[in-house]
Amino acid sequence: MRVCIRTGQPAHAPKPRILPAPFWQNRAAHAHSGGAQLRQLRNSHGVARRFVINKSMNETGANDSQPERTGTNGSGSSTHRSPVLRGIRDALVLPAWIVGFSLLGVGSLAQDVGFPFGVAVLSTLLMWAAPAQVILFGGVAGGTALPLLAVAVSLSSIRLLPMTVAMMPMLRRPGQSLLTQLFVAHYVAVTVWIESNRRMPTMPEEERFRYYLGFANACLLVATTMTGIGFLLSAAVPLYLAAGLLFLTPLFFTIALIAGARTLIDQAALFIGAVLAPLFTLLVGPDFDLLATGLVGGTLAWLIGRRRR
Repeated sequence: MRVCIRTGQPAHAPKPRILPAPFWQNRAAHAHSGGAQLRQLRNSHGVARRFVINKSMNETGANDSQPERTGTNGSGSSTHRSPVLRGIRDALVLPAWIVGFSLLGVGSLAQDVGFPFGVAVLSTLLMWAAPAQVILFGGVAGGTALPLLAVAVSLSSIRLLPMTVAMMPMLRRPGQSLLTQLFVAHYVAVTVWIESNRRMPTMPEEERFRYYLGFANACLLVATTMTGIGFLLSAAVPLYLAAGLLFLTPLFFTIALIAGARTLIDQAALFIGAVLAPLFTLLVGPDFDLLATGLVGGTLAWLIGRRRR
């Protein structure tokens, strides 16, 4: 054992001298470590990138699954309101009152010819057509036979058949029974038809049925109430005012048709009908003028639209 001369303590073995590696080995080592670091950096970047993408997708899906909430009260926008409530709201803005005031004269007419209050109100609930109600009350007052009155009322309401045929495809749902379809068809009227055709095509299919029920029931209930009010106010409503109120529905119908005419066929049908109506009144008389105008004018408009396609 080696001993230090000055201290007398055991001397440690000298540390071996480590010579630097040749430059070609240093370059290879640096290249290898650099490549490993680069691969590690790429892997970590890819994991982070996938994490960010997945997180953003999850947040987007969560946001999409929640209903959009706008408005000042924080209860949700009108877009996510119940379709039934939206239908009631749209009806009460104007269309229900147009129908209601036109049937105000029907209630007054029913009281003048001697019908009880319940019959006047039920006529609106069950018939739901002012021209047919006028024919019924006027025919009974004039002593017309009931079978002839039934035929006359049916013919006056046949105009609703093409409206019902055009409306039902938007309301029919899978598994819907025939009884339900007949119940829904009862609500078809001029105002309900024109407004539903203007509003429902842009709605989701699952909302149309409920919206239609809300809109139509609001119109029917307002019209029934106004029929009862017209019956009670018969003495206060002059005859010419009651007759004039009946023209509110065709006037609103014409204005709504003009506002909703967006295609060439619709515009051509309105223009041709306006031109042919006075002409057919002179040629075929006031009994069949509207029928002839609709048949000829509608056919010409269809041919014009087909030729432009």
